This record gives sequence, structure tokens and C-alpha cells, in this order.
Amino acid sequence: MNNHIGSLKEITRRHFFRQAGFGIGSMALGSIMDDKLMAGSLMPAIPPIVPKAKRVIYLFMAGAPSQLDLFDYKPALQKYDGQPIPDEFIKGERFAFIKGTPRLLGSPFNFKKYGQSGQEMSDLLPHLAKHADDIAIIRTMKTTQFNHAPAQIFMNTGHQIPGRPSMGSWLMYGLGSENKDLPGFVVLISGENNPDGGKSCWGSGFLPSVHQGVEFRSKGEPVLFVNNPDGVSPDVRRSTLDAIRDLNQIHQTDAGDPEINTRIASYELAYRMQTSVPELTDISKEPAGIHEMYGTRPGEASFANNCLLARRLVERGVRFVQLYHWGWDTHGNSVGTDIVSKLPRICREVDKPIGALLTDLKQRGLLEDTIVIWGGEFGRTPMNEARGGSKLLGRDHHPRAFTMWAAGGGFKPGVTIGETDELGYNAAVDPVDVHDLHATVLYQMGIDHTKLTYKFQGREFRLTDVRGNVVRKLLA
Repeated sequence: MNNHIGSLKEITRRHFFRQAGFGIGSMALGSIMDDKLMAGSLMPAIPPIVPKAKRVIYLFMAGAPSQLDLFDYKPALQKYDGQPIPDEFIKGERFAFIKGTPRLLGSPFNFKKYGQSGQEMSDLLPHLAKHADDIAIIRTMKTTQFNHAPAQIFMNTGHQIPGRPSMGSWLMYGLGSENKDLPGFVVLISGENNPDGGKSCWGSGFLPSVHQGVEFRSKGEPVLFVNNPDGVSPDVRRSTLDAIRDLNQIHQTDAGDPEINTRIASYELAYRMQTSVPELTDISKEPAGIHEMYGTRPGEASFANNCLLARRLVERGVRFVQLYHWGWDTHGNSVGTDIVSKLPRICREVDKPIGALLTDLKQRGLLEDTIVIWGGEFGRTPMNEARGGSKLLGRDHHPRAFTMWAAGGGFKPGVTIGETDELGYNAAVDPVDVHDLHATVLYQMGIDHTKLTYKFQGREFRLTDVRGNVVRKLLA
């Protein structure tokens, strides 16, 4: 029994000092506002570094877009299209599906240079091309994972195995929320399936569970299990929550477990969301011009609706909004999965809404302090997969070099970072790994990635583990 009490005291003590390290501002604000549930857990903290950004919209293209058909044009691939790739590129290499010696595959799409900056993109992205001078393109992203689920988890948490906190959760832990009536970290899902990595992509891991992502839906009930059941009035729900809160506070006095405060805060947030969320998710009240710009249709589940909802969320102070759109897995092993038919179709689904989102944020003065990130979990091979002898054009998984882009929030506009080799196989100049990207985003939000830590199982953990460097060439 004494050991149990000592352990609980140590949990409480560690929790206090963790909150003190990154939550001095939140505790001060909490005391000013006399809000016990929010103090030290959800209220916004004062960033240690002067931030360039206040919020993030992460457009996660689950399934991995083909960078060689969108952003990284390679004349050598066109020249040697159909020829076997030289052995020095693939000796000892592991692929998800390719067997034998594959043949090079040039892009079937046309590329042009856009904007005053001359950013090079394919003709599959005409709306994004109008924002060529607003985005920073990273052509040399690399990862250690080449299967979807672990790669998506790695891209979000910095570790390929489920159980680590996601980037959104780390930002919530470090900076808190700016709207007490909404979650600080919201997830929106569209496309053919849920992300392969599942809820681990937006989980809070070993951080207090109040920091995990909350799924919103653009069709039907906006948040599951928030509405009162039939026959339960608001007054009954309020009195029930008051009774549960009192019992939890008694338990907290006895046990000293910080997760009990999380439980209380979650109940209260859910109660406030009953009023705030329906108004937020009702996009029908937006002007007709906005719907035309995004291509939105109120009441439908779509990436376009989610882009508009993302703008409405960041307007209201939500810290981290993550949109997942699944369907970029263009292997070419069956009809409808090849890059000739599938890639143009999914680009049409996302290109117009993304262009509208950037335009909308910019005209509202939000882009300058909102980071918008676009990308998948890895890239696609410069070779045709030809699985099972398929004659369709498709590309296998490729972790060695792929493209992402970022806009706003102090990222340098109109630049391209990094170069791949002549075939687009390896990063040749300025490689950027997942930890570097995480470190850069945290820095723009006002956080030194080496200082945002949480003690778990006897050691300090951080989003970037023991790696990561801020990519200064990306910063304005």
C-alpha cells in the first residue's frame, strides 16, 4: 500500500512539473479566468520562441501521391521510358510489390512552370498552380517506412509503431487550445477508406488523453456520442454531469491521478460542444460564392466540405486540423488503380478545394499565421510496377525521395527545396526526413523540438525522438 501511495504521489509530482515546463502561461491564464478544468491542460501557453504561426492545417494524402507525376519532372525518365533501371539503383533494395528488374516509367502528364517563382508542376493541379508563389515545395522528403500503416503512423508520430503521441497532440500539450468550446485538435476524414494507420495517426499516446484528435464528420451527426440520448433534456444532462464531476473530484482528492482531471475536462468539453459544434459544421450558411469556389455541397461527406470546415475551425481558434483523404495508392495492378485513370480522378477531388482553401485563408488574413502542409506517407517508384504482368501503368511504394509542400505560417513562399537524382530515385541535394519536418513545424509554432518532452517509462520522449533539424531554407 505504501508503495502504491508513493507511486501516485510521484505521478502527480511529475505531472505538475511537466505542466510547469510548458504551461506557465496556461496556469496564469487559468487562474485569471478561474477555470479549474482548463487551467494547466487546455488553456493556451506562452511559446518559448516567438512563433510565426498559431495553427496548422495538415492535408494528409493517404496512400502516397506520385511525386514524379505531380511535382518532380524528370526528362531522363521520359528519355529512357520502358528500359530496365540500372542495377546500381536497386541492388539490395526491398520493394513492397515489384519483382525482378523493373522498367523505368516516364510520366504520361505534361509539366509547366507557374508563377513568378517558376514552380514546376504537372497539369493535374491547375488550381494549386495558381498558388505557385505561395507554396514551398520539398522534393527530397524521405522516410524509413515503405508500407502504408507504419509509414502513416511514422509520418504523424515520428515512430512507426502505434503508441506514440501524434504531432497534433504534442502541439496541444505544448500550447493548449484557443477555444474552450471546441477541441484543439480536430480530424476530418474523406476518400475511399479510413487511413491505414487508423486512430494511431491522431492518438495522444502516453500524453494525457485530453490532447488526442477528435473526429468531426461533414455528413450526419458531426461528432459521435455528443448529443443527448432521446428523453434526456439539457437540464438532466447538466445535473448528471455535475454529479459525475463531484464524484470524480472526490476520487481525484484520494488518488491524485491527473487522468481524472482529463476525464472531467472531457465531459465538460463534450457538453459545450453540443452548442458549438452544430453551428460550426453547418456550412450551408456560407455565401454561394464560397461554395462555388470550394465545390462544396452541404450535407455530403467530401474533401471539399472538409476543406471549408477546416477554414471555419481555424477561424475559431482550433490549433491543429488534419484532413485525411485516402485513395492515392496507384499500383496499376487492376483497372482503376493506374496512374493514367486514378491519379487524374483523385487530383480533381482535391485540387479545387485546396486552391480555394489557400485563397480563402489568404483573403481573410489567416494564411500568414496558419501553416498548411500537403503530402502523403511516402512516394512512388520511378519504375512501372507491372505486378503479375499487368499492362497498366502504376508505381510501387518509394520511401527514398518524395514531395511535400507547405504554405503560410512563416514558410518561404515560391521556393523549391532539394533535388533528386536524374531518375528521381534518391535525394541528391538537401534531403529532409520526417523528424526534420516535425522540428520545423514546431519551430514555426514557437517550440524548440528538443525541449518539448514528456517523461514516460523512465525516460524523456519527444516528437522528434533523438533526431531532427529545423530546415532553415524553408523559412522566410
